[in-house]
Amino acid sequence: MTTTQMQMTASCIVENEVHWSITELCHATNTETEHVIAWVYEGILSPQGDAPESWRFSGDALKRAKKALRLSRDLEINTPGVAMVLDLLDEIARLKK
Repeated sequence: MTTTQMQMTASCIVENEVHWSITELCHATNTETEHVIAWVYEGILSPQGDAPESWRFSGDALKRAKKALRLSRDLEINTPGVAMVLDLLDEIARLKK
């Protein structure tokens, strides 16, 4: 992680210029690497890079990964369902603007 990162314990604000590796994202979200890889292949997360070892995730990916984790763990939604729910939430937010 770079030094331009800003974090607040309660709301976890992270600058978009910060780029997380897959290991750092897994640690920050307390999830398994396999989940993150599945989320990328399902289109939930869009990292830069060609392979999991070189993937870099933006600050927005942390927030989206946490939402995906809550949906899959708390509501027991499978990965394609999580992708659909997040797309619908994005659409609702876009329409509200």
